[in-house]
Amino acid sequence: MTTAKTKRQMTVRMMKRHWQMYLLLLLPLLYLLIFKYYPMLGTQIAFKKFRASQGIWGSEWIGFANFAKFFKSYQFSRVMVNTIAVSFYQLIAGFPFPIIFALLLNTLSGKWFKKTVQTVTYLPYFISVVVLVGMMFQIFNPTRGIYGTLYTMATGTTAPDLFGKSEMFRHMYVWSGVWQNMGFNSVIYIAALSSVSNDLHEAAMIDGIGRFKRMLYIDLPAIIPTMTVLLILNAGRIMSIGFEKVYLMQNDLNLRTSEIISTYVYKVGLAAGGGDFAYATAIGLFNSAVNLILIVTVNKICNRLGETSLW
Repeated sequence: MTTAKTKRQMTVRMMKRHWQMYLLLLLPLLYLLIFKYYPMLGTQIAFKKFRASQGIWGSEWIGFANFAKFFKSYQFSRVMVNTIAVSFYQLIAGFPFPIIFALLLNTLSGKWFKKTVQTVTYLPYFISVVVLVGMMFQIFNPTRGIYGTLYTMATGTTAPDLFGKSEMFRHMYVWSGVWQNMGFNSVIYIAALSSVSNDLHEAAMIDGIGRFKRMLYIDLPAIIPTMTVLLILNAGRIMSIGFEKVYLMQNDLNLRTSEIISTYVYKVGLAAGGGDFAYATAIGLFNSAVNLILIVTVNKICNRLGETSLW
């Protein structure tokens, strides 16, 4: 029987034999330790009355006072509702489109046309957030943009400023994201569909089954495990909407629906007039805790309903 000492000796011999691989592994490991795990020590200021002159370790411990301050703040309900509303809207609108697009693209027979469509829909992903928002400002300009010109031609009046309407913020944020990310997000589904055997389709065609039913009963079940994993990962990011795009689209007129947790953390922690690092850290830590609870819950539900889960 192999003892623990023998196992350790075997491990040491294997590490000596393949030392080059372990040396390569050392670099990403150091990256994780230095930039991911070590900064976690700083999260303790969420429980302190942080003063830069006293440092992290010398600042007064105040427990959950910063969290209580956030929960009692008049901003709490607004930023929570806005964050959850935009996140769920983004998930409901953005999750099905890559799946539908991949299924439809997989049914095309022309290889050149399929590759062209995939490339064209894939390219918007590489547009930076700043450029994308700049394009949106130009297109939806009420006087000089395409939207404003067409509106004036159709009605004879000046178009309303969509960026100045708080009720339009969520629609513009979500659907611009769907347009930008649909092609890129479909790549993983297209890769999963490529593993489906052609024999299944040929057998179904001999039985007289049409293209739509083959897509429904052959292709779709093949990508359900991939869909489940991506749904779990997306559920873990529900409270973490991208800061940059929201902040660039935000203005005083749409602030009622555009103020989310990430922009609020920036304003109380780093923006002019803020500087309350402990309060901002407490909000960020609360946000991360909610994300953790969501991903664990959704993973457990998926594990009970089916056989696919992250762990």
